[in-house]
Amino acid sequence: MNRIASVFQSSADSKALITYITTGDPTLELTLDIMHTLAANGADIIELGVPFSDPMADGPTIQRAAQRAVDNGVSLDDVLTLVARFRTQNTTTPVVLMGYLNPIHRMGYARFAAAAAQAGVDGVLTVDCPAESIDDLQGCLKAQGIATIFLVAPTTSPERIATIAAKAEGFIYYVSLKGVTGSALLDTDAVARKIAVLRQHTALPIAVGFGIKNGEDARRIAAFADAAVIGSRLVETIEQHPQQPCAAVATVTAELKNALRLQS
Repeated sequence: MNRIASVFQSSADSKALITYITTGDPTLELTLDIMHTLAANGADIIELGVPFSDPMADGPTIQRAAQRAVDNGVSLDDVLTLVARFRTQNTTTPVVLMGYLNPIHRMGYARFAAAAAQAGVDGVLTVDCPAESIDDLQGCLKAQGIATIFLVAPTTSPERIATIAAKAEGFIYYVSLKGVTGSALLDTDAVARKIAVLRQHTALPIAVGFGIKNGEDARRIAAFADAAVIGSRLVETIEQHPQQPCAAVATVTAELKNALRLQS
């Protein structure tokens, strides 16, 4: 059983917490420390943002983080090296790379997939590569045992949901609202209705992200989703504590994980 499947099969007392950080913000070394901090404080899956110069799906907080990482010269090769270093101490927490197609395309799909598998990557989500265009990349990832993870938006039609569900692996990431990461106005009733539609098309776990800012948001999402994805809140916390981010990250992560624990 792969690491992502293990998370969802072993979370009987809690919904899963998926945490997003930007690789190389504030530095690669601190990113490694933050990854271990996340895992130690309840993160079930770690999403590593691959820095890109034009992060069009991200809000201002993650855009700033991506720019800082780009300014630091962080490359896709650096991201893979970081995952390999993480795996020397942590062999159980799934790592998903989240980013844009351009850096992967430049490296070459087969080379990227092989390097990602060797490093210990469990899943890849390319936010700007639609299901209709992903076969070549997905074929290379599948050959290496890496899950291809897809986004579903509030505006995604039932027909496109069916197309995505047929290709999705690991889990489906439902974008809880229209707009970019870190947006406001989380409408949990609308999210619940859309997840009910999604469950008609897939048996995969469904994670909800974009707009979850605190424990109360996470708790409300946990009523009908399998996981909550927290990104902008953590990236903002790191931005506020660039010299010693781990203590603040630990506090936020523990708060969010506690909110996801199922009440008896």
